[in-house]
Amino acid sequence: MYKLSYFVPESHLDQTKRALFEAGAGKIGDYDSCAWQCQGQGQFRPLAGSDPFLGSAGELEKVSEYKVELVCEDGLIHSALAALKAAHPYEEPAYEVYRIEDL
Repeated sequence: MYKLSYFVPESHLDQTKRALFEAGAGKIGDYDSCAWQCQGQGQFRPLAGSDPFLGSAGELEKVSEYKVELVCEDGLIHSALAALKAAHPYEEPAYEVYRIEDL
């Protein structure tokens, strides 16, 4: 089992969650579409050659984003990440993947 966390602007919050749920992520026992989310502020500066969804190359951008966390079974993690990347508006989505140990 893995825990997947990612950052996304509110405009694409539901779209990315839906894509991940359709890929099989977010299932815990007899429940599906399970996720936890909180709002915060992210920042980044697009470098030369980038094609940013928000902001301009060379300029520091601060944006209201959500951090979403959900679980994903081992056999689904690669397809879940592909679904996230396809649904996410950013050229380089920020995400983290952690292995969850069964203790």
